[in-house]
Amino acid sequence: MIWTKDNPGYQGLSVWTERVPGRGEDAEPFVAHHMETAQGLLAVFDGSGGSGAAPVWQAPNGETRTGAWVGARVARLATDCWFREVATGSEPSGPESLHTYVEYFLSKSPQRRSKISGTMRRLLPTTLAAVHYRIVRDSLELQPLWAGDSRAYVLSPASGLQVLTRDHTRESDALALLRSDPPMTNLVCADRDFIIDSQLLASFPLPCVLVVATDGWFGYVQTPSDFERILLQTLEEAHDERDWADLLRRKVQGYTADDASLAIVAIGHSGFGALRGRFAARMAELRERYDRGRRPGESGSPESAARARAWHEDIWHAYRAGYESCLPPAPEERA
Repeated sequence: MIWTKDNPGYQGLSVWTERVPGRGEDAEPFVAHHMETAQGLLAVFDGSGGSGAAPVWQAPNGETRTGAWVGARVARLATDCWFREVATGSEPSGPESLHTYVEYFLSKSPQRRSKISGTMRRLLPTTLAAVHYRIVRDSLELQPLWAGDSRAYVLSPASGLQVLTRDHTRESDALALLRSDPPMTNLVCADRDFIIDSQLLASFPLPCVLVVATDGWFGYVQTPSDFERILLQTLEEAHDERDWADLLRRKVQGYTADDASLAIVAIGHSGFGALRGRFAARMAELRERYDRGRRPGESGSPESAARARAWHEDIWHAYRAGYESCLPPAPEERA
């Protein structure tokens, strides 16, 4: 499924796919903009099927849903209600307030406990990644909010894709995370304490593009820069917002092995053509980096695998500084 919105100075889209039709555990992406107060929120929610695979709810037609499915959708509903109150000034916009809403909604949701217990089991587990923004004159004030390993980004013509969130895993290197699947150290759930992390960022000049995505988008590529390339290549080929969303949907369904949900908001562009043109030079830079004959073949031999690994590390080394320029400090660095 795809959704799009085009207003003067505002383009928004979201994409939601299921790996197994009817069994997807990502909730639909959330995108909202409050015109009167010039603020908005975009968010994604990835139900954690590994730790929340037990059924907890049965629909009137007899179909059962897992804790991961329920958890992602309850967190989305809580976030929706929270933002409505934030937009009217009834609630503060910080992580403590959002945590209160999410925790309360989870406490009122189906919580059938499994007879199988363990350290990895969770009730209604889900990730959450969001960006709350305010338009202040000619810039955006951003506050990313997250729990788990879904991510939020700023997309810039000068610096490319800049990650705003740090995965709640023991490994933080984005290339290393593509080669392993470490367990999350924090995620939203109903039976254990969790945190909603955040950081306040200095203003970003307009125009500006914001992205949030679950790991179905960025977790099945060869290098972290591939995700940016996918975003910009489909933007380059698209005629309008809906075409961009549909091209993204087709692209992700061609390579991911997971459910995948994504939301994009572009603010300050006069129209879709201006948005696309603004990133033309950046796409040319990425194409030069990737298509100048250095990408190794994939013969399956150990030598080929070693060349591919070295090439991935070279690309990551060149890309990393821009990508991590807004990365939050590690917990030990904040102490």
